[in-house]
Amino acid sequence: MVEKKEEILGVSWNVFLLGIVSFLNDMSSEMIMPVMPGYLRDVLGTGKLLSGSIMGLIESLSSLFKVIFGYISDRFRKRKAFVLLGYTLSTVSKAGLAFTRFWWDFLTLRVLDRVGKGIRTAPRDALIAESTKKGRTGRAFGFHRMMDTLGAVAGPLVAIALIELLKNLPIERAYRYVFLLSAVPGLISLFVIVLFVKDRGQEVRKKIKGVSALKNRNLRLFLIVIAVGALGRYSYAFTIWKAQSLGYSIVQSIGFYAIFNVIYALSAYPFGLYSDRFGKKRMITLGFGIATLAALTFAYARDLPTLLAAFILYGLYIAIEDTIPRAYMADLAGEFEKGTVIGAYHTIFGVFVFPASLIAGWLWQNYTINYSFLYAALMSTSAMILMALIKEG
Repeated sequence: MVEKKEEILGVSWNVFLLGIVSFLNDMSSEMIMPVMPGYLRDVLGTGKLLSGSIMGLIESLSSLFKVIFGYISDRFRKRKAFVLLGYTLSTVSKAGLAFTRFWWDFLTLRVLDRVGKGIRTAPRDALIAESTKKGRTGRAFGFHRMMDTLGAVAGPLVAIALIELLKNLPIERAYRYVFLLSAVPGLISLFVIVLFVKDRGQEVRKKIKGVSALKNRNLRLFLIVIAVGALGRYSYAFTIWKAQSLGYSIVQSIGFYAIFNVIYALSAYPFGLYSDRFGKKRMITLGFGIATLAALTFAYARDLPTLLAAFILYGLYIAIEDTIPRAYMADLAGEFEKGTVIGAYHTIFGVFVFPASLIAGWLWQNYTINYSFLYAALMSTSAMILMALIKEG
């Protein structure tokens, strides 16, 4: 149990520190995320289908490890070790991108980064849940996603500044400098974990007997909803490619992406608070509705106001769907299996994200990128309908 005196900004010190870690690491990640689509296309020379497949595979692979390491961290009750290992792998892999020459060594390092994410995510989310009072998980996960996304706001802005500073260099060389410098905030986050973050697993009473939450009907139905929703979860790269298809430059596209992250950051914490009071199921259902609107707006965007509206809706959608399901799963899980249950959510999501981007890439290559968004709208609508069928409680 977290005492009041240990709280800051309405969350425990552990949640606050993990928020700082995510801010720094996401700044590191988002320094390179907006330039990767251009790097793949302009420097490594990959085509549309291969580019979409690579981005989808990168998004998907990390999730294959999340349930495994969530389960292991449940058994050993040592969340911090897995969190540290995961962030270390990610930091090293980002710096290594500066030395890539082919699509396959680029993919190898991005897979290593995703493996790091797969190792750390479920143990970190379980540690957040264990460091939070009952009935306040929405607030805790909302705060964490807010900090994570503030890093995602800072990252593209730093990337824009670096690209402007390096604009007199060949574009390939500028990309490589951005990759190398992205490791700096990642290294700082590692020191925060080592020196300040504390394990809470040993403080939680381990229940030997009891029915696993994975046998809960609502939870199993929810995992089906997550699978359907993930099939409509296009990679962020498609939003940048859409902006570029309308004639916007790399820097302008990154600016749109920064706007998306600002909306995400400003929305995640309020959505988390609201979900604690009025119900996580309702918020998740609403999120899929907004996802449908976002995809349709991207599909039919032809001018600046419509494109801006699409990025704003995209930010609101991701703020809900990246925040509330984690808290929902943490509430359903027993104290002895939070890592396993949260890991199951991440794994189901990741398994179905890859075919989503593969299908979107195929539609883009054979028709137009607008069909990729129309497909996403169809899947998000299906997930919204299924979510509405889940009973309360």
